Amino acid sequence: MAIFFSLAPIVMLIWMMTKRRSIPSYIALPFTAAVVFCIQLFWFKTDLTLLSANIVTAFISVLTPITIIAGAIMLNKLMQVSGAENVVRSWLENISPNPVAQLMIIGWAFAFTIEGASGFGTPAAIAAPILVGLGFPAMRVALLTLVMNSVPVSFGAVGTPTWFGFANLGLSEESVYQISHYSALIHFVAAFVIPLLALRFIVSWQEIRRNIVFILISVLACTVPYLLLAQVNYEFPALLGGAIGLGISVVTARAGIGLTRTEQKTEKKVIPFGQVIKAMTPTLLLIGILIVTRIHQLGLKGLLNSTNVIWEGTLGFLGHITLSDALIVRLSNVFGTPAAADYKTLYVPALIPFFLVVFIGIFLFRLKRTQVKTMFVQTAQQTNKPFIALFGALIMVNLMMQGGENAPVYIIGRSLAGATGESWIYFASYLGALGSFFSGSNTVSNLTFGGIQQSIAQTTGLNVNLTLALQSVGGAMGNMVCLNNIIAVCTILGITNAEGSIIKKTVVPMFIYGVIAAVMALILTL
Repeated sequence: MAIFFSLAPIVMLIWMMTKRRSIPSYIALPFTAAVVFCIQLFWFKTDLTLLSANIVTAFISVLTPITIIAGAIMLNKLMQVSGAENVVRSWLENISPNPVAQLMIIGWAFAFTIEGASGFGTPAAIAAPILVGLGFPAMRVALLTLVMNSVPVSFGAVGTPTWFGFANLGLSEESVYQISHYSALIHFVAAFVIPLLALRFIVSWQEIRRNIVFILISVLACTVPYLLLAQVNYEFPALLGGAIGLGISVVTARAGIGLTRTEQKTEKKVIPFGQVIKAMTPTLLLIGILIVTRIHQLGLKGLLNSTNVIWEGTLGFLGHITLSDALIVRLSNVFGTPAAADYKTLYVPALIPFFLVVFIGIFLFRLKRTQVKTMFVQTAQQTNKPFIALFGALIMVNLMMQGGENAPVYIIGRSLAGATGESWIYFASYLGALGSFFSGSNTVSNLTFGGIQQSIAQTTGLNVNLTLALQSVGGAMGNMVCLNNIIAVCTILGITNAEGSIIKKTVVPMFIYGVIAAVMALILTL
């Protein structure tokens, strides 16, 4: 019965999210969290105070991803309202008339960079309208952008799925770097196949073969720096890899290297260089600030993570609160339990750089008060449901981790380990993909299933870091079938009632991705 009550909430969640009339994640996840609470309280007899304390800490923990999401959305709204997005699109249109070049530059390299900066489904939503504007069919564009937006995802939003997604597992810094290394290596190999499968949704295999040299240059331009950076950093691989790859792809396309000749269909619009630079300033500022604040040797990273307490107080039975000189707010001893959580105000990539860049952009583009108000209102509206979904996910994860060796997550881990043994390495990535499918986020998938994957690896004697890397890779490839991303892209492109059709097509490259991950894991264990 213990395994039944441990698995029941997850099975119920999957059913709610995948049935014909699916229940959205912002309803399904909180409901599942409530079910877990009841099971822990009445079946596992977990202390009510401890359960309540973990709900409070979940509220603090959710501030990290939700403020990042809000900042990313706000930046996107700035680009739209200011007209910078239109300038960037026109500039990208003029680079090359070759359709393969356009698809790789915008659907691959540009989206790769956006994923590294913001993540959370924004790359497909930004790249898709640009490609449709270039004349590509909306439905096929939706498929391409969903499949392309997979390789960089484990390091999206400045590495949030990696450094925050596994934050509750008590991993050492060395282990996180090892996970980063394994994840990047698996993605690197998959990148030789996945972009080709994505391109096939729009162009023929013959056209792909004729332009294969440019395709490989564009792929490697992103993935080589991506792989190299992942050896020493888990925040920048996608961001800098994408930026470097975008630059190389643009230069290569302008020179026509590896591309078949294609006639210009429409007259080129002359975009002044200064106008392009101004439109790109928010993105360039974002990348620059992230680099400066994330490279340890520059010293700012240490300052932004300083834990020197400058103020402390008590919130009565709620717990003990402290504030550091880096504005890290920490709540500990919640309800007298060991439960604790904190929010790194200056280090979480929300206030710096997203909101800072938006503030600068408001003056740079001389936005009107009505435009600024619209940006804030729309951002608030778009973050309501993700906040509820993430809060529900974090409560569910926190509660499933309670109970020591008898916690539901460990019971599930031991059961799956017993059923599959060392063969679990072949299935680990698909569990991660399942997490992204019903939650809409690689980060949430890692939060939800990271503990289970860790438990399985420990029980079966598998390499824990490699197993967690497979979880992260699975969460990334799950973006292809993620309902949230599919709905967002379809809404933007005006596609109706096509979610089921899209999933049936994108599940094929997702399955192939999982096979590549399993083969790589097997090689890495030899």
